[in-house]
Amino acid sequence: MQNETIEKLIEQFRTLPSVGYKTAQRYAYSIIEGSKTRAENFSNAIIEAKTKIGFCKICGNFTDREICDICEKRNRKIVCVVKEPKDVVSMEKVKDYAGVYHVLFGTISPLENRGPDDIRIRELLERIKNDGVEEVIMATNPDVEGDATAMYIARLLNPLGVKVTRLAQGVSMGSDLEYADEVTLSRAMEERRLMR
Repeated sequence: MQNETIEKLIEQFRTLPSVGYKTAQRYAYSIIEGSKTRAENFSNAIIEAKTKIGFCKICGNFTDREICDICEKRNRKIVCVVKEPKDVVSMEKVKDYAGVYHVLFGTISPLENRGPDDIRIRELLERIKNDGVEEVIMATNPDVEGDATAMYIARLLNPLGVKVTRLAQGVSMGSDLEYADEVTLSRAMEERRLMR
């Protein structure tokens, strides 16, 4: 039987993705066994991140400012479309990519009752119109929903004269970008193909 306070801390750690009871218990004991300063620094970092981090008003990536560094400093003529902000971190492993990103915050998924109006496609079309975008790289996950979303967007953009490419299949079907290594992502970026 564990102390109620410890159990509460364990339960909070269990709310994190992929953290089971044993891992949550190790995290809780680590906090308890560490110094009070370490615990305060940990909790302050969480509160600060939750308070200061928001979404870039252009691309939707995480940032602590109105417009993220990538949108401010990079070539806006090339836009890499991803499902969620953590995919930007994965794609940034491709060192020679100089374009910007567009975060959809989801994919088209009839099973989850999510259609084109439920993700940021309208905002992408606005960016293409306003920024003179020349190429859109579809970097959604290579699964059914990711492919359906990429094809839907390609059909919208092709009549506008925008080059639409898809990452090559260096990224395994059914996998998530966040788990892909740097070499695989670089090869997928280099070998992207035109979508029609």
